Amino acid sequence: MRFSLKPLAGSRPLTLRMKLGLFFLFWLVLISWLHYRLNYRQVSQKVVRMGYMPVVTNVAAPLLDYVTRHGAGVHFEAVKFSSFAEMAEALRNDSIQAAFIIAPLAVVLRQQGVDVKVVLIGSRHESTLVARKTLNAKRLEDLSGRTIAVPMRYSGHNLCLLKMIEEKGLGGKIRVVEMNPPDMASALTSGALDAYFVGEPFAAQTVLSDDADVVAYVESLWPNFICNLVLVKNSWIDADPSVARKLAEMAARSGLWAGRHPDEAARIVSGYWNQSVELVRYALTTPKGRVVYDRFIPKTAEIQTLADLMVRYNLARQADITGLVDDRFALAASVDGIDDLDSIVLSK
Repeated sequence: MRFSLKPLAGSRPLTLRMKLGLFFLFWLVLISWLHYRLNYRQVSQKVVRMGYMPVVTNVAAPLLDYVTRHGAGVHFEAVKFSSFAEMAEALRNDSIQAAFIIAPLAVVLRQQGVDVKVVLIGSRHESTLVARKTLNAKRLEDLSGRTIAVPMRYSGHNLCLLKMIEEKGLGGKIRVVEMNPPDMASALTSGALDAYFVGEPFAAQTVLSDDADVVAYVESLWPNFICNLVLVKNSWIDADPSVARKLAEMAARSGLWAGRHPDEAARIVSGYWNQSVELVRYALTTPKGRVVYDRFIPKTAEIQTLADLMVRYNLARQADITGLVDDRFALAASVDGIDDLDSIVLSK
């Protein structure tokens, strides 16, 4: 059977004007549909912007973004920063509503008059001190006369390093400099830097490339070390406590899920971090069982220790952290029924 492409009897071929008219009609329908979709999302989905740096302690930020980006409810949008200082200013100016931020900066912001609250602690034991391979450094003492980078002066890494330098009698023998974590690996491989102390996967970059050796894992220097924590403004909590609760609880659940599903977590997170899946998987799993996800409840005593050290090393004038810690959401967080990725999301 053959089909004819001839026009039906009595029909007229489409003129150029008719074709243009149909084209513009289609275009109008398409634009109207896109406009509807964009406005529908704005009406149906509240957006909470979370600042984060691409480190393991903040693995919850991209995971929350991934699992809440579709559907109704709240979209917890992950906003990547290249420095903690920029993130702190964004929180101060309300450009973001939550910050997965380096711990001592919470003390700084509070003492500067910003009414912030620590509502959750990120995963622990994910920071590493590495040194250029040619130095053959096995311990901190082997880095005497060398330069070590930390993320910033207001970092747990700096406090830990200053504490170890004091305890080992290395005062004046090690130079500590500030450097944004994304720049550390290239600085070491170029010879501009001898060593650096940072959250993963930035240390793993030079370990896997065989440019650096591990000098120490942070847990051997400071058990229960806090790298980053979740910081929000008290006014934001007051305005919508149910969303603040969801953020804290779902962030805790995200970390626990990542610990049980490191391969899938690495696949998702690598796209946000712009890192290879292999590097992220290595950081999440090496050494095996290293990263701790279940110690997420903020404790005043731990933050007080940070503040006391900041005063000791002239990074703060006083150690008052009254009102900084708000543990109610973390204490009430349910950690049951965490199985597949969607189980991170709270139904209510």
